[in-house]
Amino acid sequence: MNALPTVLFVCVHNAGRSQMAAGYLRALGGDTVQVLSAGSAPGSAVNPVAVEAMAEEGIDISEAIPAMLTTESVRESDVVITMGCGDACPIFPGKRYEDWVLDDPAGQGIDAVRRIRDEIRARVVTLLEELAAGPR
Repeated sequence: MNALPTVLFVCVHNAGRSQMAAGYLRALGGDTVQVLSAGSAPGSAVNPVAVEAMAEEGIDISEAIPAMLTTESVRESDVVITMGCGDACPIFPGKRYEDWVLDDPAGQGIDAVRRIRDEIRARVVTLLEELAAGPR
């Protein structure tokens, strides 16, 4: 494991929720955390409405590329946050796993995606506070 905690965000397409969460954690966590994101069935591009919603917060995720979830990315992570990907994520002892139940922004308008974005931000802030407090 790295000296810094590594957090992996996983959703199905790695095009909305996980990319927004990764964007927030990078922006709010700075150099205190390493951030990964992946999907169990990655899409071809990040959801443009998610990009728009994050840009309103001053966070650019437009260059993000959906990536395939790998066993290695789970193995190198300290915290694995899943968002609607079911049992696709491999389980390794000693890791912290959380499942964040969030609406999927796919096909939704900007108002719905803003609500999802804001919920993700609140959860990322809590996660950062918990990581700063040390292991659970």
